[in-house]
Amino acid sequence: MKVMRTPDARFENLPDYPFAPHYHNVTAPDGTPLRMHYLDEGPRDGEILLCLHGQPSWSYLYRKMIPLLTAAGYRVLAPDLIGFGKSDKPGAIEDYSYSGHAAWLEEWMLALDLTGLTLVCQDWGGLLGLRLAGMHPDRFKRLVVANTGLPDSRQLAPQMSEMLGMLYPQVPVPSASDVGDAFRSGAPGAFLFWVKYAAEAPDFAVRDVFGLLSDISDDAVLNGYEAPFPDETYLAGARRFPSLVPLLPNGAEERAKNDAAWAVLEKFEKPVLTAFADDDPVTKGGEAAFQTRIPGAKGQNHVTISGGGHFLQEHRPEAFSQAIITFMRANP
Repeated sequence: MKVMRTPDARFENLPDYPFAPHYHNVTAPDGTPLRMHYLDEGPRDGEILLCLHGQPSWSYLYRKMIPLLTAAGYRVLAPDLIGFGKSDKPGAIEDYSYSGHAAWLEEWMLALDLTGLTLVCQDWGGLLGLRLAGMHPDRFKRLVVANTGLPDSRQLAPQMSEMLGMLYPQVPVPSASDVGDAFRSGAPGAFLFWVKYAAEAPDFAVRDVFGLLSDISDDAVLNGYEAPFPDETYLAGARRFPSLVPLLPNGAEERAKNDAAWAVLEKFEKPVLTAFADDDPVTKGGEAAFQTRIPGAKGQNHVTISGGGHFLQEHRPEAFSQAIITFMRANP
C-alpha cells in the first residue's frame, strides 16, 4: 500500500488552530501501519466529547468550538479520519471502505480505552460514529447528532437502491457548480451528482466543495481546509467518501451493517440530541429519523440551528457549542 503523509509545514500558522498534535497507529487490511492524528484538549478529568468530522474536512472544523467546550469543563477528542487532516493518506481509491473507516476508528477508540463518551457527529462523522455507537453502546453516554444520517434498509429499500444503480451511469460528470445547483433545487438525484463529481471530475477540489456547501470567503480559512492535500495524489480518501454512502446496490452489505447499528440504537435509552441546520441542502429533515427511532431522543429539547449550513461548526460554532453544553447539563 502506498501511503502519503502531509508535510508538517502545510499546517504551520493555521488560523485559530494552536492545538498540540497526538498520534496513534492503526492498521490497514494488508498490515500497513497508518498514523492517525487526533486532538486532545481540555481537563483530563472532564467528560469526553468525541467530535467527528466528515468529508472533506478534518479536526480543523472544530477549531472554533473546542475553546468553548473546554471552557465549560469538557475534554474534547477530535480525530482526523484516515485520509484526512494530519492522518496518513493511503494513495489508492480502493484502499478506503466504509467498514475500513469504522474499523480504524474502532481500533483507535479501543486502544485509548475511551469510555463515558458523548458523541458529537456531523456528515460522515455520523455514518461512522453512530455505527460505532451501535457496536459499542456501553462506551457512549450520550449522542449529539448534527447534519448527518445512517442509511439503512428501512430508509433505502432494495428496489430504490436498484433504481439509483440504474440511474447512476446516466448521470454526466458534473462540475462543482452543477452539484451545488442540484442540491439547491432539491432534485431527487442530487446526491448522485455529488458521488459522480467526487469520484470522476478531473477538477475535483476541496476548495470547490466548500464553495458549493458553504459561503466561506476567507482565503486563510479555505487554505486551512486545503492544507492536508498538497496535490491530487493526496485526495483519494476525499474522492472516495461519497461513493461509500451505501445507496447503490453495491452498498447492500454496508446497509445491513447499519441495520444492525439501528437495531441497537432503537433500544438506546441514554440521552440523544439532534442539532440540524435549517438550511443544509444535503441533510435537511434528516433529524426526524433519529427523533422518532431512538428512545433516548424522546422528550429532549432538540435544536434547529438557523443559518448553520452544512458545516455548522464553521458557521454557527457558538450556537452549536451552547446546544451541546445545555444538553450535557440537562442530562448529567
